[in-house]
Amino acid sequence: MPVGDPRSAPGAAGGGRRTGPGGRHPRPTKEELALAADRTIPDLIVPGLDVLFVGINPGLWSAATGWHFARPGNRFWPALHRGGFTPRQLHPSEQDQLPALGLGITNMVARASARADELAAAELVAGARLLTEKVARYRPAWVAVVGVTAYRIGFARPKAGFGPQPEALAGARLWVLPNPSGLNAHFTPETLGAAFAELRRAANDEPHG
Repeated sequence: MPVGDPRSAPGAAGGGRRTGPGGRHPRPTKEELALAADRTIPDLIVPGLDVLFVGINPGLWSAATGWHFARPGNRFWPALHRGGFTPRQLHPSEQDQLPALGLGITNMVARASARADELAAAELVAGARLLTEKVARYRPAWVAVVGVTAYRIGFARPKAGFGPQPEALAGARLWVLPNPSGLNAHFTPETLGAAFAELRRAANDEPHG
């Protein structure tokens, strides 16, 4: 079944119950966000995924809520939908629907921070080693690192660009996507969606197994 095929999404036939906006998930307070620094959140990963997305590290909103890419203004979830990976735009609280679509999420660095640029280069290098071990264990078909600077530093590839990478990662095909943070002004929602769609086409052209 193609990556992101809505037939495999829980509740896809009826559209599912939309959660999130509308006050169902209160915003973390300033105190809760401050306490979230350096926390970790669980990976969203199972064996044999079609695509494992790799964030740089959790933001404070993610650490406070337990949801990946949770900060309002982060464009990961819209880009995932625009790229054709999900049948509709999911709220971060609906992240548990992703494995049924062949998708998962982890991070280069586990500890949360307010900004990714607070991470030391050594943390990204260590995170790249841990990611390699994780990929070898769970064996996704594709690994998509969401942030070219983190990839360049962590994997010592200073000239790496966006898109498919020439090297594999523990047997998985490797792709670099733009950082969907709202702070990344170089990409619009439309161009981010197009970048995700390019990965989806490649993943469907080379199905797992």
